Amino acid sequence: MSSGAAAEQCVACCSMPSDDTALVPHGILTDYYACEQDRRAYVQGIFNQTAADYDRVERMMAFGSGSWYRRRALQTAGLCSGMSVLDVGTGTGLVAREAVRIVGTPALVTGVDPSAGMISNAKVPVGVRLLAGSAESIPAADGAADFLSMGYALRHISDLSVAFSEFHRVLKSGGRLCLLEITRPEGFIHRAALKIYMRGFVPLASRLVARRAGMPELMRYYWDTIEACASPASIMSALSSAGFRDVTRAVDLGIFSMYGAYRPA
Repeated sequence: MSSGAAAEQCVACCSMPSDDTALVPHGILTDYYACEQDRRAYVQGIFNQTAADYDRVERMMAFGSGSWYRRRALQTAGLCSGMSVLDVGTGTGLVAREAVRIVGTPALVTGVDPSAGMISNAKVPVGVRLLAGSAESIPAADGAADFLSMGYALRHISDLSVAFSEFHRVLKSGGRLCLLEITRPEGFIHRAALKIYMRGFVPLASRLVARRAGMPELMRYYWDTIEACASPASIMSALSSAGFRDVTRAVDLGIFSMYGAYRPA
């Protein structure tokens, strides 16, 4: 696209009416899209493009420890055998697979994702349902699930308030949620080290293991969303405002956040 066309697109986009009350997880990242109205299309596009390589790069990035951590987090948040689960932002099914191991029956787990590429590349046990949908519009009835999970997708939501209200709607009374996210470290040295790893090493290494050209860009985008993401305190406040109770945050290694809460009866 020419610079003139890009400028015209930006002007047209930014002249559109916007919802100033939306609680966005981070500000506009102009290295990737021109304005807030372009965010969703960009995110879906980059995930569609890189979906086939996602699990391979994730294993490299987490040194193979991701499945163990996800399973432990789900159990800590209260997931037990026999519970029904909605996994929002399911992607390639990384969290959904661990949920099945805990609840015991694939039919109890439903994955929801806006990316057709991710859903088509999901590797989940036979019986898990995969549905097109977003955190802001979940294709499920009121009180449909005992447990709701989201793995590292909170940064890609367009409105946290709307999404958390949806989470509250689809959970049964007493239902619990578990939101996993990577949080920017507080200390300068730790933050700088993680930035070098996430924005330097990981994009470079992904060039070697990925078959799709967009994966290095996705990894850089990952860090930029982490760096710009809303504070844990504001996320916890938004969960409370949506009606959740006993909102907690557990932190591992200074960067891995697990938000837990329940919907009161």
